[in-house]
Amino acid sequence: MKEIKAIIRPFKLLEVIDELSKIEGLPGVTVSDIKGFGKSRAKNAPDKIVYDLVEFIPRIKLEVVVTDEMVEEVVNVLQKFAHTGNTGDGKIFVYNVEEVIKIRTNERGEGAI
Repeated sequence: MKEIKAIIRPFKLLEVIDELSKIEGLPGVTVSDIKGFGKSRAKNAPDKIVYDLVEFIPRIKLEVVVTDEMVEEVVNVLQKFAHTGNTGDGKIFVYNVEEVIKIRTNERGEGAI
Protein backbone atom coordinates (compact mmCIF):
# COMPACT_ATOMS: atom_id res chain seq x y z
CA MET A 1 0.00 0.00 0.00
CA LYS A 2 1.09 3.56 -0.65
CA GLU A 3 0.09 6.98 0.61
CA ILE A 4 0.12 9.69 -2.03
CA LYS A 5 0.28 13.32 -0.95
CA ALA A 6 0.00 16.12 -3.45
CA ILE A 7 0.39 19.86 -2.96
CA ILE A 8 -1.55 21.69 -5.68
CA ARG A 9 -2.91 25.12 -6.58
CA PRO A 10 -6.36 25.80 -5.07
CA PHE A 11 -8.00 26.61 -8.42
CA LYS A 12 -7.02 23.14 -9.74
CA LEU A 13 -8.81 21.27 -6.93
CA LEU A 14 -12.19 20.67 -8.60
CA GLU A 15 -10.63 19.50 -11.86
CA VAL A 16 -8.25 17.14 -10.04
CA ILE A 17 -10.97 15.73 -7.77
CA ASP A 18 -13.31 15.25 -10.72
CA GLU A 19 -10.68 13.17 -12.52
CA LEU A 20 -9.64 11.23 -9.41
CA SER A 21 -13.27 10.29 -8.77
CA LYS A 22 -13.30 8.54 -12.17
CA ILE A 23 -10.69 6.02 -10.96
CA GLU A 24 -12.50 2.77 -10.21
CA GLY A 25 -11.88 1.57 -6.68
CA LEU A 26 -10.35 4.81 -5.39
CA PRO A 27 -11.00 4.58 -1.65
CA GLY A 28 -11.33 8.33 -0.99
CA VAL A 29 -9.34 11.53 -0.76
CA THR A 30 -8.58 13.84 2.17
CA VAL A 31 -8.37 17.53 1.25
CA SER A 32 -6.73 20.21 3.42
CA ASP A 33 -6.18 23.95 3.02
CA ILE A 34 -2.52 24.69 3.71
CA LYS A 35 0.02 27.45 3.22
CA GLY A 36 3.75 27.37 2.64
CA PHE A 37 6.53 28.45 0.33
CA GLY A 38 8.98 26.85 -2.05
CA LYS A 39 12.40 27.79 -3.34
CA SER A 40 11.24 31.21 -4.52
CA ARG A 41 9.98 32.04 -1.00
CA ALA A 42 6.66 33.49 -2.36
CA LYS A 43 8.36 36.82 -3.13
CA ASN A 44 6.43 37.67 -6.32
CA ALA A 45 3.31 35.56 -5.81
CA PRO A 46 0.10 37.53 -6.38
CA ASP A 47 -1.81 35.35 -3.89
CA LYS A 48 0.73 35.39 -1.04
CA ILE A 49 -0.26 35.59 2.61
CA VAL A 50 1.98 37.50 5.02
CA TYR A 51 2.05 36.11 8.55
CA ASP A 52 4.46 37.61 11.08
CA LEU A 53 6.61 39.00 8.25
CA VAL A 54 6.86 35.60 6.53
CA GLU A 55 5.27 35.28 3.09
CA PHE A 56 3.28 32.13 2.34
CA ILE A 57 1.27 30.93 -0.64
CA PRO A 58 -2.10 29.17 -0.17
CA ARG A 59 -2.19 25.62 -1.47
CA ILE A 60 -4.29 22.47 -1.21
CA LYS A 61 -2.97 19.16 0.12
CA LEU A 62 -4.58 15.96 -1.15
CA GLU A 63 -3.91 12.68 0.63
CA VAL A 64 -4.98 9.20 -0.47
CA VAL A 65 -3.95 5.67 0.49
CA VAL A 66 -4.17 3.15 -2.35
CA THR A 67 -3.03 -0.33 -3.31
CA ASP A 68 0.33 -0.57 -5.05
CA GLU A 69 -1.47 -1.28 -8.34
CA MET A 70 -3.30 2.07 -8.25
CA VAL A 71 -0.28 4.31 -7.61
CA GLU A 72 0.68 5.08 -11.22
CA GLU A 73 -2.89 5.88 -12.25
CA VAL A 74 -3.40 8.27 -9.32
CA VAL A 75 -0.02 9.93 -9.84
CA ASN A 76 -0.70 10.34 -13.57
CA VAL A 77 -4.05 12.04 -12.89
CA LEU A 78 -2.45 14.37 -10.35
CA GLN A 79 0.42 15.21 -12.69
CA LYS A 80 -1.83 15.85 -15.69
CA PHE A 81 -4.65 17.81 -14.08
CA ALA A 82 -2.72 19.83 -11.47
CA HIS A 83 -0.18 20.99 -14.06
CA THR A 84 -0.09 24.59 -15.35
CA GLY A 85 3.56 24.74 -16.38
CA ASN A 86 4.29 27.63 -14.03
CA THR A 87 6.51 27.85 -10.97
CA GLY A 88 4.60 26.74 -7.89
CA ASP A 89 2.52 23.96 -9.47
CA GLY A 90 3.30 21.80 -6.45
CA LYS A 91 4.69 18.37 -5.64
CA ILE A 92 3.57 14.75 -5.42
CA PHE A 93 4.99 12.48 -2.71
CA VAL A 94 4.58 8.68 -2.55
CA TYR A 95 5.15 6.86 0.75
CA ASN A 96 5.06 3.23 1.83
CA VAL A 97 2.23 2.39 4.24
CA GLU A 98 2.96 -0.44 6.62
CA GLU A 99 -0.51 -0.92 8.07
CA VAL A 100 -4.06 0.40 7.81
CA ILE A 101 -6.67 -0.25 10.50
CA LYS A 102 -10.32 0.69 10.06
CA ILE A 103 -11.41 2.06 13.42
CA ARG A 104 -15.08 1.06 13.11
CA THR A 105 -14.48 -2.62 12.27
CA ASN A 106 -10.87 -3.22 13.32
CA GLU A 107 -10.26 -4.55 9.78
CA ARG A 108 -6.60 -4.45 8.80
CA GLY A 109 -4.59 -4.24 5.60
CA GLU A 110 -5.82 -3.42 2.09
CA GLY A 111 -9.41 -4.25 3.04
CA ALA A 112 -9.34 -1.36 5.52
CA ILE A 113 -8.70 1.30 2.87
